[in-house]
Amino acid sequence: MPHEFCFLVSVPGLRRRDLEHMPRLRALANRGAAADLRPTFPCVTSPVQASMLTGATPDRHGIIGNGFYHRDRGDVELWVGRNNLVQGEQLWNTLAQRGVSQAAWIPQNIKDAAADFIVTPEPKHHPDGRTELWCYSKPDGLYEKIIADIDHFPLMNFWGPLANIRSTEWTINAALWLLQRERPRFNYIYVPHLDYEAQKFGPNSEQQIKACREADEQLGRLFDGVAALGISDVAFLVVSEYAMTDVSRVIYPNRMLRDAGMAQIDERDDGEHLNVKASKAFAVVDHQFAHVYVQDPTDVDAVAGIFEGLDGIAHALYGDARERVAMVHDRSGEVVLVCEPDTWLAYYWWHDDARAPAFAHTVDIHNKPGYDPVEMFIKMPERKTPLDASLVKGSHGAPAESPDQYGAIVTSTGAAFQNDALVRDVEIRQMVEGLLA
Repeated sequence: MPHEFCFLVSVPGLRRRDLEHMPRLRALANRGAAADLRPTFPCVTSPVQASMLTGATPDRHGIIGNGFYHRDRGDVELWVGRNNLVQGEQLWNTLAQRGVSQAAWIPQNIKDAAADFIVTPEPKHHPDGRTELWCYSKPDGLYEKIIADIDHFPLMNFWGPLANIRSTEWTINAALWLLQRERPRFNYIYVPHLDYEAQKFGPNSEQQIKACREADEQLGRLFDGVAALGISDVAFLVVSEYAMTDVSRVIYPNRMLRDAGMAQIDERDDGEHLNVKASKAFAVVDHQFAHVYVQDPTDVDAVAGIFEGLDGIAHALYGDARERVAMVHDRSGEVVLVCEPDTWLAYYWWHDDARAPAFAHTVDIHNKPGYDPVEMFIKMPERKTPLDASLVKGSHGAPAESPDQYGAIVTSTGAAFQNDALVRDVEIRQMVEGLLA
């Protein structure tokens, strides 16, 4: 039965077993249904969110990772942010055509989307080195109004060594603030709190159990806040983007490409820098997979051969073989590396830590050609990121081929799916469309 309101709450890292520690979410499941969610490869934030919102796989929607190499510009860009990178029809457009008002809180690739209300981090970087807290918002002036009533989005609690529940608490507060004033009927809310402790300590650690309880408390605040506003004809979908696995091994593709004479390393005053334009091949690493960009097509076989048969690498796919993981796209690397579940990939290209570039010791999502979870281990008060990738205990991104790699989906209405079903992320768009009147 369609509803007047629908909330799609994205909780990366959520698994069905975690409901044992989440009484509010478990109560929602008892009222509706709970099932495993199988994400599409690569099982990382930006592609999975795009798969949920388009109903398509990455080879069709084009979000082939949390970032990629712009061949035309010769640079790597992570966490791009603009919605026009998503190819094909999106849920935002479909609902807008139906006249359904929409709010989007902190998703990836959302700037300039068709949603009526959007808030997502966009800090201002000043020439003197200062970083000013700020968020992109739609319509213009929305974020200023939120600041006046609630305060700035706590970016330092969203990522890095100070990441904690405060960023989720702010997002829930802001979503309820907007709901009271504008009553958007579809609300997408990103709750990343289960991402932090699972990577630092492992997905089954005591720290992660505590994080589950904290996230559950905030979800309960959302449920209660919606009810307090007199909204009863509502469907909640709480959806994971992926599940974490324990990792005990790390591989450094750019070091290996350097040693093979493929990656160009330049000496600068602050250390060694990867020159992506001049490299014959280099890797953009992203948790448990990587796109390896190869300039000369005749080198592709040799580059793939560097990684084939390596412990921890399940596949080094190139050419049409990339179709196995829906990675044949203009933005994809010529070679796609896929890890075993116990392995993740670090972006490092230096062998001597004394020659690491200055940005390696900082939280810098723009200069690093790959995701760096070690940023969560910054040493205080020096404010330096250690260069020890073995600190990371949990990761994700590899194909979800076993139940241990499945996320969870919980709904307040049994009409969305059957209990104990196996739901795919590409089914979420149609599910939301069916839940909204």
